[in-house]
Amino acid sequence: MASISNALSLKHGLSLWCPQSTPSVNRISQPCSISSTNFRRRSFSVSASSFANENREFVIVGGGNAAGYAARTFVEHGMADGKLCIVSKEAYAPYERPALTKGYLFPHDKKPARLPGFHTCVGSGGERQTPDWYKEKGIEMLHEDPVSDINIEKQTLKTSSGKLLKFGSLIIATGCTASRFPDKIGGNLSGVHYVRDVADANSLISSLEKAKKVVVVGGGYIGMEVAAAAVAWKVDTTIIFPEEHLMTRLFTPSLAQKYEQLYQDFGVKFVKGASISNLEAGSDGHVVGVKLANGSIIEADTVVVGIGAKPAVGPFESVGLNNTVGGIQVDGLFRTSIPGIFAIGDVAAFPLKIYDRTTRVEHVDHARRSAQHCVKSLLTAHTDTYDYLPYFYSRVFEYEGSPRKVWWQFFGDNVGETVEIGNFDPKVATFWIDSGKLKGVLLESGSPEEFQLLPKIARSQPFVDKAKLEKASSVEEALEIVQSSLKVEAAV
Repeated sequence: MASISNALSLKHGLSLWCPQSTPSVNRISQPCSISSTNFRRRSFSVSASSFANENREFVIVGGGNAAGYAARTFVEHGMADGKLCIVSKEAYAPYERPALTKGYLFPHDKKPARLPGFHTCVGSGGERQTPDWYKEKGIEMLHEDPVSDINIEKQTLKTSSGKLLKFGSLIIATGCTASRFPDKIGGNLSGVHYVRDVADANSLISSLEKAKKVVVVGGGYIGMEVAAAAVAWKVDTTIIFPEEHLMTRLFTPSLAQKYEQLYQDFGVKFVKGASISNLEAGSDGHVVGVKLANGSIIEADTVVVGIGAKPAVGPFESVGLNNTVGGIQVDGLFRTSIPGIFAIGDVAAFPLKIYDRTTRVEHVDHARRSAQHCVKSLLTAHTDTYDYLPYFYSRVFEYEGSPRKVWWQFFGDNVGETVEIGNFDPKVATFWIDSGKLKGVLLESGSPEEFQLLPKIARSQPFVDKAKLEKASSVEEALEIVQSSLKVEAAV
């Protein structure tokens, strides 16, 4: 469940196919520049009896990864107890969302992930923040009550239940919502699923328990991860997408071909370059198939739609949006143009310092890091701007008894020419080289030491002899060549 976004319209209707964006985002001619003089922490003094949260100094809106990691950072600085309130549409304390399209979907006999096992911050090796953890730390949690309105001048929020919340500093961590098919083409039929939260995943599991034919719409992260999980249920599985190959935002055609062959070896079928006309319903209103633009119908009793996501700006448009990459515009400390209001995680459009452009990243690693950076900047004299290195990964076919477990990682920018090394048995590496400099690298099935090398390579962007790299006989040799380039530059 990840992407790095560009050119996303927030105000217009959803097209049938939401284009999968690329990590190579167009440079913004005038990146965000917000004066630091406007960003004092705002104070307030109002009768506590007037507000549902008794005037918490800090309020986080959102219940995902970013909120959980932000809460931990408040606790680490001794500023949570009696001062912090989290307002969420979720029924659960913040959790590691990637699990929902990976281990959570495994069959019951294959040790599926379940709460409280993946509450934040276990994804990065931290303490498991169960509901009791928030109580012990004095953090007020308002569940299943999303914010419906904000009054910037009065520093108040209104929730869907009518609660009025007062804030001194506000952190918007609302993430994204799944892009949906319109109802008029069957987007809301029984048996049609979208995966963004635990309730969505539970509903999908209920369908998989009795499914015979599953169609996954979309060839990105959601499509690949859900299809791999469906294989574990031993159901007929088909992936449909409009592009010519899987994961076009990142994979080269050659790399995609290797993953497609692996999926086919697991029994997954592909329908490429296809446009969808509508989803067909049976007499009982349950989905029975996916009708393509050419008139053909792919039978299905369960359909999972993974065609992207859009930032959940909700009532916060007045805070200031970025209409190029979507989301709420912030500076390198995650401050919006409104004093005392911040945005983090998927919903934040921030300056990507390493590549000198503004972007928006939908990934758990950025959610964690942006939360920590924002809160540290808010509570201390820390003024270093966020310096994020784009990072994406996926893990599939990891269920118990799987004949092949897959785990790839990518760091950097996928621009320029590519060099692919390895036969995918099990390793393969792809290097992106632009003007002689190595800009990005993807590695499948690497060792821990090899994976640890990737961010060093991508951040350093060493000059690499492309011809020499192309002659490498193995992934290990290719990485040694690149590592040697790092040492040469360090010695200069």
